[in-house]
Amino acid sequence: MTGRCNKVLVAVLLALGVTSAIAKEKKPPEPRPLVGTPQVVRDLHWGDVLFYFYQGDYLQALTRLGASQDFNRIGHHGVEAELLKGGLYLSLGQHEQAGRIFKSLLNDNVPLDVRNRAWFYLAKVWYQRDYLEDAATALASIRGALPGDLEPERHLLEAQVLMYLNRYDDAIRALERWQPVGAGGDVWSSYARFNIGVALVRQERVEEAAELLNEVGQIAVPTEELAALRDKANLALGFAWLKANRPEDAKKVLQRVRLEGPQSNKALLAVGWADSAEKKFNKALAPWTELRDRDILDAAVQESYLAIPYAYAQLDATGQAAEQYVNAVQAFAAESQRIDQSIQAIRDGKLLDAIVENDKADQVGWYWQLQNLPDAPETRYLYHLLATHEFQEGLKNYRDLRLMQRNLATWALSVQAFEDMVDTRRRAYDQRLPGLQKTLDTVDLDAMEAHKNELESRLAATERDDDVTALATSREKEQWAKVQQIEAVLAKADQNDPMVQEMREKARLIRGKLLWDFNGSFKARQWRARKELRELDVAYKEARRRSVLVERARGDYPARTEEFARRVATLPPRLDGLSARLEATAQAQNRYLAAVAIKELESQKQRLASYSLQARFALASIYDKAATGNNAAGEGGVDKGGAE
Repeated sequence: MTGRCNKVLVAVLLALGVTSAIAKEKKPPEPRPLVGTPQVVRDLHWGDVLFYFYQGDYLQALTRLGASQDFNRIGHHGVEAELLKGGLYLSLGQHEQAGRIFKSLLNDNVPLDVRNRAWFYLAKVWYQRDYLEDAATALASIRGALPGDLEPERHLLEAQVLMYLNRYDDAIRALERWQPVGAGGDVWSSYARFNIGVALVRQERVEEAAELLNEVGQIAVPTEELAALRDKANLALGFAWLKANRPEDAKKVLQRVRLEGPQSNKALLAVGWADSAEKKFNKALAPWTELRDRDILDAAVQESYLAIPYAYAQLDATGQAAEQYVNAVQAFAAESQRIDQSIQAIRDGKLLDAIVENDKADQVGWYWQLQNLPDAPETRYLYHLLATHEFQEGLKNYRDLRLMQRNLATWALSVQAFEDMVDTRRRAYDQRLPGLQKTLDTVDLDAMEAHKNELESRLAATERDDDVTALATSREKEQWAKVQQIEAVLAKADQNDPMVQEMREKARLIRGKLLWDFNGSFKARQWRARKELRELDVAYKEARRRSVLVERARGDYPARTEEFARRVATLPPRLDGLSARLEATAQAQNRYLAAVAIKELESQKQRLASYSLQARFALASIYDKAATGNNAAGEGGVDKGGAE
């Protein structure tokens, strides 16, 4: 029993180290801009993409981003758009596509901060695909610090990669070099110390690990996240002390674990083994009894069904031990039967349908988490299945497929709206064309050009002949004409008549005054006339340009409408084809996840069968010892042991 206990302790310790080392990775981060802040929006459609991105609707943001790039609508944000696109693909689990985009950004034509973020996200791609050497190389290529929360995430990712590569010393040095700062520095520092401690435990440097894990195991816990981290640290150190045969030290840290927390079952089991290691079997029964009353789905609870009769046996209470072994066999058999029922329900396809039907969220990709489990027999073991990376990622993929089908169904409903739009465009064109033609018929651009040319010629002649009267106002021209008429009349009159001479002198003075005024304002009027001619030329060219655009639109608009109509007509078969492919893929994913779930449940059945076999063997041993005791000393031996 002691040898098996040590194997369980080692296995739990290693499992705890793995899952705890990536605890921060599994916590869904708050959506943040992959392209950095603040954003200066220079293109309207880029702002539209960011609107959906900041809402956390990554699929909608990616769809609009792709459309905007196809129509060249975000020319001022080319690099940022590619970086965001890669991040969106990564958030949706499309590692290969994201990797290709990030690789394309790793050149000298993009700013250093963009290259650094590209290296970081590429490292995440390689890490998720288990290309750890490539991930380490990508992280090492980052020059300088990353913005915001990316910098601490980068250091933790680097440490995780190095630990998975069995380069524990490098992981420790990487985390020790990093000094978290800022409002969230304590949180990141706690994760860093925890990961260093895990790395040290794996190297069997328990004394060094204890100092760090002790610090994390006694931190203040303002949030549930830190409370869970503190429990993990205490549990990891407790199992490390148990493995090092220091049960007293193990109990001190294990008793810090919350009694109702997610790690409480393992902690209760470990406290019992610590007491057992000190031969304090009576004390060991207390945590194990508490543990046995909990959900038998948990492996630690199942272990307690064997640990309790083991303690009774060590106390020579063979009657209680036998009774507890019988209870264990019965409990394992009943649980195994329930597992068989769940396996059958999963084979009938009820598992994933119940999950999807119960899930009302619209978020896709990595950041989605299942909040509520449906109340169904086949989901009873889903908590444990979700603890496995394989099933969790497969469930996300299946759910994304179903959401895509839902999106296609919504888009299919939009096809009718697109067809109505085409009809509306056609009717609007037919209705407006007569009015447009009537308006165009009232405009004679050739006559306007001839008139403009005539005005230019007249102004040129005025400037050439220095004809100051040509630019006079209409009133001035009227006055000038009257003076000329008076002079003509006086020229025919008797030149010796004193009154005629006086009139001629007055006419000469008036004529001189008008010429003086004409000459004084000629330059200004000449400049103003030239300016108005230039403006007239600009207006004429704009009118001619618009006329060309109108003529072109008259020819292109129907063609564009028909092209749009052809594109709309191709949508239904495309949507049908995509829906069929999605349905086939979803069914295949359903079968795959069912196989994963059944494999996990079969593994639980095997563990229960193993525990049941051990319980039966121990029960047989008790009966054998009781039979031997009856032959030697009578039946009272068993009863005495039971009383004890």
